[in-house]
Amino acid sequence: MKIYRFAVLLCLFFLSCDQKSKVEKEVEEIPVDVKIERFDKVFFEAKPEDLAKVKKQYPFFFPAGTDDKVWIEKMQAPIWKDVYAEVQKKYGNFEPVHKEFDALFQHVKYYFPKTKTPKVITVIGEMDYTAKAIYADSLVIVALELYLGKEHEFYQFPSYLKQNFEERQIMPDVVSSFSYRNIPNSSDKTLLSQMIFEGKQLYAKDLLLPNYTDAEKMGYTPEQLKWCEENEAYMWRYFLENEMLYNVDPKLNTRFITPAPFSKFYLEIDNESPGRTGAWIGWQIVRSYMKNNTVSLAELFKTEAKEIFEKSKYKPKK
Repeated sequence: MKIYRFAVLLCLFFLSCDQKSKVEKEVEEIPVDVKIERFDKVFFEAKPEDLAKVKKQYPFFFPAGTDDKVWIEKMQAPIWKDVYAEVQKKYGNFEPVHKEFDALFQHVKYYFPKTKTPKVITVIGEMDYTAKAIYADSLVIVALELYLGKEHEFYQFPSYLKQNFEERQIMPDVVSSFSYRNIPNSSDKTLLSQMIFEGKQLYAKDLLLPNYTDAEKMGYTPEQLKWCEENEAYMWRYFLENEMLYNVDPKLNTRFITPAPFSKFYLEIDNESPGRTGAWIGWQIVRSYMKNNTVSLAELFKTEAKEIFEKSKYKPKK
């Protein structure tokens, strides 16, 4: 009997691999050539007398009413020249990232056939960690100064933010921005709805970034991911016992959804926990829903949180 069960499991494993290979083979056949423009190079290698030409070429980077002196000072300021030099050291050869973009948008085209292939423009911004990578329909804007590596001397940020200032986080950040743009807003402001909203964009990474680890998709360290996996049942019980799932208190979003050094259970485990544990639980709910229902990624984005939860048959791993 044990041999029979093993044989069945082995067959199921290979069928799963074959299906995955079939999808990936179809993805690889999709013609995509993402255009890359290095605005960071254009701007920092331009001379002050070239500013008018640069502004004409990239008008959306120059808000009306801003004096040209501001841009000329940035071009010439030693600190920004140093930042540009470090970006060039890291991304002088952008081809590896270019290939990642091609692969990403092959997957996007597979799951969202009507989506335009955007142009990617690299910039050096103002160290705004809330806008590292922005998907805007026909454009993807990537602030390269925020992907120099978590240990870079430029970064005066808390560790929980710096850990995602890595090259490997560019694609997950782009997918997050893409998903947030394409998932409809809901009038449901419960914690559960917020968890599932985050779970949708994380599940999108499962399909659009199949070669990335769960830790990379989540923006966690391997240790933080392991903590969530080991404490899944405990966290779920905490949410249930404290009647939080249908609570609309906005403070719950801060405690369990938004980036933070740790989640706020107000217990001894807080210092051991990573931030955004509610988003991670939401991801597991969405995964369970997709496992138990035949739904496309585009349909998932449109499905209400209540329906997803009810049909997910979610049970935390013990």
